[in-house]
Amino acid sequence: MNIEITGTTEWRAAKHAALSEPARLRIVDLLTLGDLSPTEIRVALGIPANLITHHLNTLEAVGMVSRSRSEADKRRSYVRLTASALDGLTPGAAEHADRVVFVCTANSARSQLAAALWNQQSSIPVASGGTHPADRIDAGAIATAERHQLTLSGEQPRLLDDLLTDTDFVVTVCDNAHEELGMSGNLHWSIPDPVRIGTAAAFDAAYSELSRRIAELAPRLAAS
Repeated sequence: MNIEITGTTEWRAAKHAALSEPARLRIVDLLTLGDLSPTEIRVALGIPANLITHHLNTLEAVGMVSRSRSEADKRRSYVRLTASALDGLTPGAAEHADRVVFVCTANSARSQLAAALWNQQSSIPVASGGTHPADRIDAGAIATAERHQLTLSGEQPRLLDDLLTDTDFVVTVCDNAHEELGMSGNLHWSIPDPVRIGTAAAFDAAYSELSRRIAELAPRLAAS
């Protein structure tokens, strides 16, 4: 018997068994597009916190989700799908949008890179804004874009309130901005702040994570 094939089959069977419970399947559907705190998952599903803990532990045991501590409120955590969580599985339904708006606190790095990456993947209009915009785009973000042959918009950081409309599809890419806005956004991606760390490696890590997530979202987001 081929041990490698058997192991792969058992791994897939374990994931399917975990997803046989409707609440866990719904949790994975929610996490296919963005990170959520356990509280946000509880609100979305409308079930008790102890059941959310049980379901998350089950999904974590089969390697489908991982958790990370918030950079803003250290008492808070975010749940995300692992890179291999959906191997062999089909994600949930697509969304619709008139325009995508990426948001971080300063609108100087993550949201600017995300908007530029979105332009490479989708024809749906895109913008970016900050809850407390900086004076200029961070030099590290500019250098990262140059390393990856990515064209930034050239727009200076903008205040989110000055550009947001009721029909925008909002993606927060910063824990601080997400927690400041509450649950008003459509999706949240918990991307560590490369400006705070200040290294090229930190910026490249943010770029890679944004690129991966945008590549997954773009085909599933249709123009309204």
